[in-house]
Amino acid sequence: MTDRPPIRFRGRSFLAMVLAPVPPVDQWLAELDALKQRAPAFFSVRAIILDVTGLRFERSDLAHLCEELNRRSITILGIEGIGPTSLGPGFPPPLVGGKPVEDIAPPEPGAAAPAPAEAPAAEASAAAPALVAPASPPRPRSFVLDAPVRSGQVIQHLDGDVTVLGSVASGAEVIAGGSIHVYGALRGRAIAGAVGDPAARILARKFEPELIAIDGLYKTADDLGGSRWGQSVQARLEGDAIVLVPLD
Repeated sequence: MTDRPPIRFRGRSFLAMVLAPVPPVDQWLAELDALKQRAPAFFSVRAIILDVTGLRFERSDLAHLCEELNRRSITILGIEGIGPTSLGPGFPPPLVGGKPVEDIAPPEPGAAAPAPAEAPAAEASAAAPALVAPASPPRPRSFVLDAPVRSGQVIQHLDGDVTVLGSVASGAEVIAGGSIHVYGALRGRAIAGAVGDPAARILARKFEPELIAIDGLYKTADDLGGSRWGQSVQARLEGDAIVLVPLD
């Protein structure tokens, strides 16, 4: 019998484009057709999310809209803004918790086609001045929360560490791309290294979690035992095992 590595659960971020139809939907579809006509490749190899927030859709209306988009070769990966109980077989999965980013500008009518790939670089630079994309502001590596995390709340920050100056209540969840620091009691779920960081750690002043996970490896309260329960604890990975060491 060979030893197999444990199952790991990791998060991964993908940039998706959101389509948000506005009533009347038939007119919106006509505008979508016009966009596809002047830019046939605009929706190619893009992850598309359908946002129906605020629309009073019956299930049949939503099914019809998905069929119309599919007929236009627009594949919907998920639906935002509708409860999971409103969906069923044949629908894309419901999505929540998307993080907005900058808008994606559609091509304008009459926009010039991009230069052919085989054009010499010197010729292209002579025809038009070089365009330099503005540098995007650096993303914050750490997220600090001054308030406690209450039951039912989910705090997610995949770009770095999360520091909670209060406590994390039972039924709450903190998800970080890096480490998690809890200056109060950790009674909910803490998921560190969610996008693949084996060096991530979980530190809590009072360690009473429902579940912890680091780089996809997880342990529930029953798995953790009672030796460090209620103490100041640091959880980290050693190989494929989560180990607990005292902070004091």
